[in-house]
Amino acid sequence: MTLPDDTPATGTEPHDARPRWWIYRGTGERLQDTSLGDLLPPPPPWRRFNGGPVLPPPPLDSAETVRRLGAHPPVRASSEAAPLEADMVNSAILLRRPLLVSGRPGTGKSSLAYRISRELRLGRVLRWHITSRSTLQRGLYEYDAIGRVQDTAALRAAAGGPDAEHEEATPPPAVGDYVQLGPLGTALLPHAEPRVLLIDELDKSDLDLANDLLSVFEEGSFSIPELLRARRRHPTVTVLTDDPGREVEISDGLVTCNAFPIVVMTSNSEREFPPAFLRRCLLLHMPEPDETDLADMLTAHFGSETVDEWGGTLIARFLERSRQRGGLSIDQLLNSLYLATSHRSKGQDGDLLELAEALWHRLDGTGPGTRTG
Repeated sequence: MTLPDDTPATGTEPHDARPRWWIYRGTGERLQDTSLGDLLPPPPPWRRFNGGPVLPPPPLDSAETVRRLGAHPPVRASSEAAPLEADMVNSAILLRRPLLVSGRPGTGKSSLAYRISRELRLGRVLRWHITSRSTLQRGLYEYDAIGRVQDTAALRAAAGGPDAEHEEATPPPAVGDYVQLGPLGTALLPHAEPRVLLIDELDKSDLDLANDLLSVFEEGSFSIPELLRARRRHPTVTVLTDDPGREVEISDGLVTCNAFPIVVMTSNSEREFPPAFLRRCLLLHMPEPDETDLADMLTAHFGSETVDEWGGTLIARFLERSRQRGGLSIDQLLNSLYLATSHRSKGQDGDLLELAEALWHRLDGTGPGTRTG
């Protein structure tokens, strides 16, 4: 794929020279007077999908974005890791490939999906949190067969009994009422612009899940057997999606994407993935945040005045303790600054800082604030 030298700018060009082929710039500034659809070149021929009809834009979720990133995220400084992050994100977007983000817990891997969605104005992030019980089907859709059987029996009982005459006069409820697409299934619906899908903590999954994802990522589509069996009588069925309150029509039991989603998968590096899976992903290792990164994160949540007053001292202490204790979580720093700045009165600043520092226990559960024995 050739990337043109005259790729349109986003309208938010930073002062430093950034590659012209970047669409996601990692600055925290939203696209202005344009959209991702205007900027995104056609996909490689082997990554083209033709699902349709194209659906309306996804809903917004400003409250979740603010909770994750802060109310007024600052323009991110160009830290040493920022160019590599933007390179890999843009490569994933342009190649229509999933991005596997690894790193120590608490380094902000999950936040990357929300930063991409906010900057490119892609709406609500679809999140699939992985556990040891997660399966591919649960990510694609769920079918409540028991609920349908129970509702069918209740309807026929209300109609007068279970005999054949009443069964014929009282058909079962519509199958679509018992199907709900999961986060992955919703991401693969035919949208004009890609949805952002966060598959969180993939390394906690069963050993087979990564391999099961391969065919879905390659085909950009999946079928729902329960709808396939009913397609002669009901060729088009309305089902619920993972977006609250939203429904979608599915024809012939098949879902095919139009724009391949931006898939961010996180891993705490607790296990290895199959080589075939890794070949089809782009890999990004999230480094430890430096002092500038931490100051930006605190400013987004607390404002510049609070960070100017407290941030320098707290960040320096945090980084020192993090080195001593084998790595701390960003959440621990956010909690400590909130505690240090909330309801303080004159003469208590030192005590509150000490109390805030007591939150910085090691992530294995030992250290300050814990008891052993």
